[in-house]
Formats: sequence, structure tokens, C-alpha cells
Amino acid sequence: MTEQTQLAWDIIETTNTNLFLTGKAGTGKTTFLRRLKEESSKRIVVVAPTGIAAINAEGVTIHSFFQLSFAPFIPNYNLKEQQFRFSKQKINVIRSIDTLVIDEISMVRADLLDAVDSVLRRFRKNNLPFGGVQMVMIGDLGQLAPVAKDDEWQMLSRYYATPYFFSSLALQRTRYAIVELTKVYRQSDKRFLDILNKVRENRADAAVLSALNSRYIPDFKPRKEDGYIRLTTHNWQAQRINDHELELLPGKPYTYTATIEGKYPEMLFPTDETLTLKTGAQVMFVKNDSSADKAYYNGMIGTIAEIDTEGFTVTAKDTGENIRVQPEQWDNTRYVLNEKTNEISEEVEGTFTQFPVKTAWAITVHKSQGLTFDHAIIDVQRAFTHGQTYVALSRCRTLEGMVLSAPLPQTAIIRDELWTNTPRTPLSTRRARDR
Repeated sequence: MTEQTQLAWDIIETTNTNLFLTGKAGTGKTTFLRRLKEESSKRIVVVAPTGIAAINAEGVTIHSFFQLSFAPFIPNYNLKEQQFRFSKQKINVIRSIDTLVIDEISMVRADLLDAVDSVLRRFRKNNLPFGGVQMVMIGDLGQLAPVAKDDEWQMLSRYYATPYFFSSLALQRTRYAIVELTKVYRQSDKRFLDILNKVRENRADAAVLSALNSRYIPDFKPRKEDGYIRLTTHNWQAQRINDHELELLPGKPYTYTATIEGKYPEMLFPTDETLTLKTGAQVMFVKNDSSADKAYYNGMIGTIAEIDTEGFTVTAKDTGENIRVQPEQWDNTRYVLNEKTNEISEEVEGTFTQFPVKTAWAITVHKSQGLTFDHAIIDVQRAFTHGQTYVALSRCRTLEGMVLSAPLPQTAIIRDELWTNTPRTPLSTRRARDR
């Protein structure tokens, strides 16, 4: 262990102090988490904000573990009774937790952390913040930020200074240590590391842009054996690439049309309304398996092995398992706030039913967080949110393994200054142990 990882380990193992473990991309946060799960003497539960992040952390999603809706959480409002139909086994797990680890904390909104606090206090019958559970929050605020739609933030801004986790009211009632990992393992080339750091800190000058744009190779055609994957900022870009790759495959195409009922705007479609696939197509699941089998998860990659007019079988890339896929349903829900009671009700305005996959020769930057690539084509000139360009570039091990699809403009490097408001001074080991 480095000095920083040893300090983090000591805080977790020998104290009940809450911890924010941070560090740039590639500093070993995931490696530390896996070791913690394997070797810690404490009873640990690991959760993450998205399906892909949860799988990478070898945990489960926050919403599934705590049975939370996707509605905004209003502080000091008691969650609905029906949300607490937990099994006795789940209740016993919650009551026995020593440490709750939340990975990719940069994407966790403040109100979601307060909803977790509410569940923990309720079932542990302990009114301390988070029911007295030690919180370990792992992530990099220089990476992807929490999502707060305009109507949701209009509700939440009355209670929170920022959408970020450190604005959580429950967390602000605690003292928490901050440990920053500084040694980068994903990249070893100092020049590339310097470039990434300047992008992360919004200090990309003309020299940085020139170095990155040296990797712009017009009309680049990767060899299939090199395993290039393309990272894009928008879903429509990835879709266009995937459509082209699909056309190149031999064999008969099969098309499946979604069933849409009520109000479900096209911009919210979770996959294609008209989904066309062939044998050999690379696909990614876009929903967790709702059946008892739990055979697939959001973000799982696979290849179409068999296909007909009724459906298809996917061979999972990581396990080799063959999965017969069935259609899934998504709800379009509108959240309504009762001004008098602070109660949020959910109204289902429409449903979308389709096979839960997309073609996946290209993926969005948001789907790539936590992943590492030896070869990647980066398409971020249309970056639109905090940390998006940094996340894309930092997925690559080397500058030479990266190819830009277009020259990178200064405007593609976006930084939200709100995240700099988080406390920066770590507690010392002594002060942590005195807690």
C-alpha cells in the first residue's frame, strides 16, 4: 500500500469515521475497493449509482438495495410506507452493516444520499446520521456529475446548495475524513499524465490541445484485431456507428418494433423503437433482468448467437452463457410535489416495451466510466457536461492507443466550479482514531 491507501485502510478498519476516498482517474480506487471487500474485518455492503458502476464495483445499485424510487427526495419527508416492504433477510442485512461503500460518488445526487440516510435510520432504529453506519464514499469529482433535470432541481434547490453528494444534509451533520490517492497506475507516461491533469483541472492550454490533436488521424480505419471501441458524447452518434457496423455483417436482418402506450417522448426511448439485429451483432443490455433469473445487467456486452422472428439468444462476452432474451417494459413517470405536505407522487404517463438491448460497437462516455481501453477512438468534440472529455481521454492507457475522430476544441473541456466547494482538508490519522 501507499501512504494514502494505508491511511484510508486504517480509518476504515480502526475507526467509525466516515471517509471520502478520492483521486484522479486510474489511481487505484477500484483496486482498493476490491481489496477492502476481500480483506476487511468489517461487514461491508457496496452500492453504486448506476448498473455498470455497480457491476464494476462488484456490488448492487443504490436504488435496488434500498428500494428507492427515482423521484427526488425531499428532506424531512418520510418515505412512503410501501417502499419499506423489505424481506426479513434484507432488514437483517441493513441492521448488521458496519460500513456502507458507495462507489462513483461523483454521480450521486445529494437528495439520494439523504434518502439512504432515511432508510438506514428507520431500519436500524438509530437516529444518528446514516443510522450510525460508517460511510465510505469513493470517486472523483473531476469526473461525471449527478444528473438533475430542470424540474427536479427546481424542487431540490430549495434544500440543497448544489446537486453534489457533499451537499447532503445528513453528511453535513457528520465529520468525514478525505484521503486523496495521488499515484496513477492506468497511465505510466508522464507526458500523458500531465496532459490528463490539465484537462481535468481546466488548464488545457494551446500546447495541451496540440498534443491531443496530434492523435487526430483523418479517415482512420482500425483493424478488427486491435479491438478499438469508439466513445461518443451522444447516443445518436453511437447509434449511427452501430448501424454501419450492422450493415457490414452477412446474414438476414430481423426487426422488432416497440409497443408504446400513452406519453413517451422519443428523446426518452431507452433503446430503438425499431430494433434491427443480425447473427454476430455486438450488443449491450440496457436494463437489468426483471425476471427471477437475473441473467443480464445494464451494461453487459454480448453477441447475437441465434435469431428468428420471435426473438434471439445472446452469448455473454464475460461468461460465455447463452441468454434467451425477452421484451422488457419502461415507464415514463412524472413527479408532482404537494406544496403543503412535501409529498412527491409519481404519475405514469406512458410505457415503452421492447427487447432490452442496443447494438454496441460504440458506446457513450457515460457508459464507459470505470473502464480501461488499450485502443479507443475518442469522439468528444460535442462534449456537453462536466468531466465528460476527461473521462473519455482517461479511459486510455496511452496517448498512442488513442485516436481522435476530430480535432478537440477548447469548448469541449467543461468544468463545473460547484464541485470545488467540497472540503479539501483531510482529517489526520490521529484525529480519525480519536473519533
